[in-house]
Amino acid sequence: MKIPKIEGLYGITPDLMDTADLLSRTQQAIIGGAKIIQYRNKRASQPVLTEQAQLLLQLCRDYQIPLIINDHVDLAADIDADGVHLGQHDAQMTYARERLGHTKIIGISCHNSLDFAIRAEHEGADYVAFGAFFPSLTKPDAVSVPMSVMAQANKSISIPIVAIGGIRLTNAKSVIEKGCAAIAVCNELFSADEIVATAAQFAQLSEKTYHKHQYPLNF
Repeated sequence: MKIPKIEGLYGITPDLMDTADLLSRTQQAIIGGAKIIQYRNKRASQPVLTEQAQLLLQLCRDYQIPLIINDHVDLAADIDADGVHLGQHDAQMTYARERLGHTKIIGISCHNSLDFAIRAEHEGADYVAFGAFFPSLTKPDAVSVPMSVMAQANKSISIPIVAIGGIRLTNAKSVIEKGCAAIAVCNELFSADEIVATAAQFAQLSEKTYHKHQYPLNF
């Protein structure tokens, strides 16, 4: 099985306890053009996590896009999700790969550390995420990352780079132009009045800007 491309609009779900609302908002994001969904819920109990993850997985399968589980390697394995996203302090890469196998996606947060990203690639990560590039409502205490990190990363690693943290329609172009393959968006997408339209704007911006600057990247 070929691992899906990591590119375009990467939607990260908010901490919603209302499962029907979560599914509705996620479906709208997918219809609008999200290429990947990451399920993240820091408030839910294990039974709720499992139920929501299973339902989101079915939704994503219906639209043939990957579902990534945040942090929970065993949950991702148990429901046969498409991959997992790890933080720097979450389960180790080796365990995740052993548990999930080589056909699943493993991404990892690197914050502002290029050395960590290089090591993650060597250990088998399928993508790395840098951020926060802008003030984030999801993680207000997140480390601030300068744009120069993106330029350095593109020269040092070959796996896709995901930009995360405070990304809005008004600033997304600036990180895409620096060479990120995907933009991870939570609040600006899932809290929008018109989620489908907002997702479509992000998707269009990402596709036009990234492919325009992909070959070559001029920093």
